[in-house]
Amino acid sequence: MPKGKIVVFMGSKKDYEFASRINKFLKQEGFGIQCDYLIASAHKTPQKLLEEVNKHEGTEEPIVFITVAGLSDALSGVVAGATSHPVVACPPDLEKFGWAKFFSSAVTPQGISVAYVPRPENAALSAVKMIALSDPALRGRVKVYMQRLKEIAKAKI
Repeated sequence: MPKGKIVVFMGSKKDYEFASRINKFLKQEGFGIQCDYLIASAHKTPQKLLEEVNKHEGTEEPIVFITVAGLSDALSGVVAGATSHPVVACPPDLEKFGWAKFFSSAVTPQGISVAYVPRPENAALSAVKMIALSDPALRGRVKVYMQRLKEIAKAKI
């Protein structure tokens, strides 16, 4: 099993249906990365959110946070401001809010880095690739996955 973990922060329980696609993708593709789900709101429970981020801050294992939050996505920026680990914003309501959602999630002050990946499967893959930077075996699995995608695309041409 690869060293590394994806921690998915959701702003509320209603985000789980969308966010669950992250772990489904990891399992379906056999990446073997642990995926934990936590509910914490940057607006309503900021102390809980910061406590959860801090629990992961001291670990040596590679961690990527994926944030799934609707409305004004303060969750992504707050997590990014409190951690040295990568943060990927994956909003569940892009279709509803359009480009305004991009600004809410990804336009952050200098030094607060948030990647914006609106599809849960792609957010999971981005996190896997980040973790694979320190895990050659996982990087090999990513290459196999990417090769399979190429073969599927060639077959459709």
